[in-house]
Amino acid sequence: MDYKIPGNDDAIRSIGTLTRVIADAVAEGLMARAGRSSGDDKPAGEMVRSPDWEKELLTGQAADAAGVSGAPIESAGAADASPAAAAAGAAAPGAPAAADTAPAAADAALAAPAAADTPPAAAPVAAGSRRPATPARRATPPPPAVARAGARPTAGTAALVAIVNSGQAWPQRRITLALSPASLPKRGSAFDLALAAAILAANGVVPPASLLGRVLVGELSLDGRVRPVRGVLPAVLTAARAGVDRVVVPLHNLAEAALLPGVDARGVGSLRDLVRLLTGEPYDEALPPAPPPPDVGPGPDLVDVAGQVSGRTAIEVAAAGGHHVLLLGPPGSGKTMLAERMSGVMPPLELADALEVTAVHSVAGTLPAGPPLVSRPPFQDPHHTATVASIVGGGSGVARPGAASLAHRGVLFLDEAPEFASGVLDALRQPLESGRLSITRVGGTAVYPAVFTLLLAANYCPCAKPEDQCSCPPDARRRYLARLSGPLLDRVDLRVEMPRITRAEMLAEDGRGEPSAQVAARVAHARKRAAERFAGTPWRTNGQVPPVELRRRWPISRAATWQAEQAMDRGQLTARGFGRILRLAWTLADLQDAAQPGPEHVNHALGFRLGPATAAGIAA
Repeated sequence: MDYKIPGNDDAIRSIGTLTRVIADAVAEGLMARAGRSSGDDKPAGEMVRSPDWEKELLTGQAADAAGVSGAPIESAGAADASPAAAAAGAAAPGAPAAADTAPAAADAALAAPAAADTPPAAAPVAAGSRRPATPARRATPPPPAVARAGARPTAGTAALVAIVNSGQAWPQRRITLALSPASLPKRGSAFDLALAAAILAANGVVPPASLLGRVLVGELSLDGRVRPVRGVLPAVLTAARAGVDRVVVPLHNLAEAALLPGVDARGVGSLRDLVRLLTGEPYDEALPPAPPPPDVGPGPDLVDVAGQVSGRTAIEVAAAGGHHVLLLGPPGSGKTMLAERMSGVMPPLELADALEVTAVHSVAGTLPAGPPLVSRPPFQDPHHTATVASIVGGGSGVARPGAASLAHRGVLFLDEAPEFASGVLDALRQPLESGRLSITRVGGTAVYPAVFTLLLAANYCPCAKPEDQCSCPPDARRRYLARLSGPLLDRVDLRVEMPRITRAEMLAEDGRGEPSAQVAARVAHARKRAAERFAGTPWRTNGQVPPVELRRRWPISRAATWQAEQAMDRGQLTARGFGRILRLAWTLADLQDAAQPGPEHVNHALGFRLGPATAAGIAA
């Protein structure tokens, strides 16, 4: 499946370009931060600020009109703020109140600026005189400043402060940083590390050749530490496809980046570690031991479900062929218990699928504790109050993956399905057909994989009482189930009615069904048969094969499909429904080791689709 995750191709091109950025001593200063000189004498150590200094520092719009550079600022008879303090939007001593300053945290407090001195600026010419005025006197640098609470510096500002606080000198000239391609909006903090590395290479701190053929991803804190970011695995995957096999990531993301074989992934915990890595010096790359994942014990087992032979069979068939299921029944009949055990009978993910699923969870920031690889089919069960954006993906800027993409190669369970908003349910129609979600926003289009098994559970009526106690009129029952639209149900292969559990079934221990391990073995065997049949094609399960290809390349005899054709003539099956009957028949044949579906498999599939009573009426 060809898909694209935000932060892959376009963003990697931007990050790769950053490793070749050079300083431009002539261009306008992108990182210049300054106030405007008023010409009046100021007390030593006071920052010169314009009336809109706070807005300028937070938005990154420096006073370029004054013609200042990134060097320490000078004004006649005044002491100016350091680059680090100005870039972070720092507070001058005695200016903002204590409520405007951040707590004394490790990444909020800024160290004093480097002691690099620069030649004084050209002295201004006094009015009415041919001789220049007295040159401005450089004052003592101000004490360490504190970053404003609640404001995150821009990428360039963070690079400036991190470089200074890591003991490196900020280049005493104007700097232009170009992120290419210019037409692509750049968002997020993953560019910080590459920005700082480009500046250090331009300043001669690290050799520029050390950045060639290397991708750098990471966020910089103000004290020079490298913080973890989301989406590291898809970035490494795209770098590998582009032929770049050396990556530098935050130390806490190293295990995630090392999942891809053949890639030289290095982790750095601080900007100092990056300098040592690029200059060939040794540094500590050992990650502190992470807390062990919580011991949740063995997963739920099918042996816990009493009775419900039809429901158990439907779960097995759906897991073997990747078919969608609707479970209808009164409360307490075991619908939720069966749904929670479906992912346990599905086989573990292959490496390619596991990397694909892990990449989606990495972008969403939902990787599990401990080993980052998602090796088991995921299970997502959103609440019925979930919005469209939470199911299919959304958010400001580039959309993030929703529950449908997080359930990729797994199960998406919608309990009390009629209680979901109709827009949420209908939004799933497109990924059920295509296996992918394309979300377009102002900031761009995000395409996520969404090959999942949809599992719906519903009561018969809104009162959710047993059938003999229900007082809902027939119209109310029809309206309740009509919330599941016809086009959505047409994409559901198995519709199973689950009766109420009897006392005998509940108390009879010998009436329990098979454990999940035995069912999982049959599911794995059926999937192996399907994979062998579909070798050389993009499909691996029966539920993925287009019906037209199924009829053309793996036809079923007319004698076997006669009843399904009769149901289609009577209007009980659509063309899509007929194709899904053929898919389901192949899965039933694979579970029984049959070479080809026969009439019994097609009729069984028709019973799952229309209900046993309707299918029997067609046969008669």
